[in-house]
Amino acid sequence: MSYDSQILKILTEAGERGISVLAISKHLYNINRTFFVQPDYEEIRSYVQQYLLRNSKSAQSLIERTDRRGYYRLNTTGSADAMQLLLQFREDSNEQVEEQKPQQDLSLDLFA
Repeated sequence: MSYDSQILKILTEAGERGISVLAISKHLYNINRTFFVQPDYEEIRSYVQQYLLRNSKSAQSLIERTDRRGYYRLNTTGSADAMQLLLQFREDSNEQVEEQKPQQDLSLDLFA
């Protein structure tokens, strides 16, 4: 998954209140960090800032600024694409929740 789609997923999960650039950067860093690969945090933060600024300029854009400084959210009122993204990510998250059903414990009781 690319940074762009990961940022959109984070914004979808944040909801109407929005989320700060710092929090998005931390989420993105943690998503892409593995035992063997540690991306540069400053590079990710810079990418997030540029991506959000670039995609929040027009009224019909996918992302919009909130009233709070440095906070962004999906533009659900002016963009049909944002509404489609919300539906798509919600469907994906519902499928993942259904797959993680608890398994029945079939181990033997040692003290019976």
